[in-house]
Amino acid sequence: MLRRLALATALLPSLLAAQAKSDPARGFDAYADKAVHDWRAVGLAVVVVKDGQIVFAKGYGVRELGKPDPVDTNTRFSIGSTTKAITAAALGMLVDDGKVRWDDPVTKYLPGFQLYDPYVTREITVRDLLTHRAGLPNADFLWYGTDYSTAEIIRRMRYVKPAYSLRSGFIYHNVMYATAGEVVAAASGMPWAEFVRTRIFAPLGMAGSVPLLRETVGQPNVASPHFIVNDTVQVIVNASVDPVAAAGSIWSSVADMSKWARFMIDSGKVGGKRLLQPATWAELFRPQTTVNLAEFYPSVGLTKPHWTTYGLGWFQEDYAGRMLQFHTGSIDGMVAIIGLIPDERFGVYVLANTDHVELRHALMYRAIDTWLGTGTRDWSREMLALYGGLHAQGDSALKKMEAARITGTQPSLPLDKYAGVYSDSLYGEIRISVQNGALRYQAGQVGGSMEHWQFDTFRVRFDHRWQGSAAASFVIGLAGTPERLEVQGATFRRK
Repeated sequence: MLRRLALATALLPSLLAAQAKSDPARGFDAYADKAVHDWRAVGLAVVVVKDGQIVFAKGYGVRELGKPDPVDTNTRFSIGSTTKAITAAALGMLVDDGKVRWDDPVTKYLPGFQLYDPYVTREITVRDLLTHRAGLPNADFLWYGTDYSTAEIIRRMRYVKPAYSLRSGFIYHNVMYATAGEVVAAASGMPWAEFVRTRIFAPLGMAGSVPLLRETVGQPNVASPHFIVNDTVQVIVNASVDPVAAAGSIWSSVADMSKWARFMIDSGKVGGKRLLQPATWAELFRPQTTVNLAEFYPSVGLTKPHWTTYGLGWFQEDYAGRMLQFHTGSIDGMVAIIGLIPDERFGVYVLANTDHVELRHALMYRAIDTWLGTGTRDWSREMLALYGGLHAQGDSALKKMEAARITGTQPSLPLDKYAGVYSDSLYGEIRISVQNGALRYQAGQVGGSMEHWQFDTFRVRFDHRWQGSAAASFVIGLAGTPERLEVQGATFRRK
């Protein structure tokens, strides 16, 4: 019995490959169904389009763990940063309207826009906002878990010191896309969300899509986010991307996103009507900047592309002799991926409601292989091994940090002496208080308990366990009281 079971298991990949060749949809369905279980994905939906038609569409699993409601092709998920290509297309429409030019300075549309370097303030263009080459370090701390408005987030960018010279590198930047959304508003006379709803969702028939998280409240068929905490899958709360909406706030379904994919494959046309001029559509997919492998996806270790670039809202690589345009979306408990090969009139879109389930990459490449006949690799198995190794590296780094901890030390002061408000013109305020005999950390919407680590350093364990922890070190001044608080490389001065 055991020998027969082992033999069946060994033959499974070849049987699935043969099935995929004779019946692509059926073979892909069997592959996806197994992969969903292997990756512990709570719910997932996928759609494949070819030559203007949907050739596969299906939902797997449930919308929320512990509840029976199944995922179907109309279930809405956060699409995360796959929103960026929609923002780029919105600007493309304004280019066609004669209201925007790609290489105009941002200050033409947003006169108050200011960055740390006056030269960059003057020279940065609309194109630069969309290509992650503005010379800036990551600034997600300005919007994730904060109470800042879009205008305030963009205003604070003037305090962010450059990480490299303008256009000389690549660092992914959500706030620059939020700024691009403000350019859409300034040039069109309507907010980014309304522009997307009016100029993209409505003509494409994407009736189930909404541009903001807050618009999903009370709506039917909406997936809940999940995270694996201590090896247990848990339902978590949504993290809002609405403050930087143009970077990743849209919620949609694979049914609706199939319409977006077909629109982009069909050179910006829908129902025979052109919404993007051919040259503008082509510009969206034209490589704009080189992306070094460290800033690309870990999947390059498996796909081994000859080049990696970024267009206007699209990562790009060569795959099996084709130019692949793709992008992921990730926000707490939600993941997405879109992959297009316009030359083959092919597209695939995946949505899931479990944090960083990289099955999305596996299904994208598997769908390409299945419908374009480019291979039979077991991408799910290979991605599991790749990302499993990366997780193991992360665990090892945490263990090293724990081992380096100096034990037996005590805080220099009574806990109440550390309490107070610590602020920075860029990062805002952190409030430290004493609650139930322990220090309490609060920065905007992000809070956590503080446990002593060593000397005057404490470890913040965030209330939402999936957000991890952070080290917070107090600097004691000559007066014997805390003068500064250092958290993750940032310094906050006591008020």
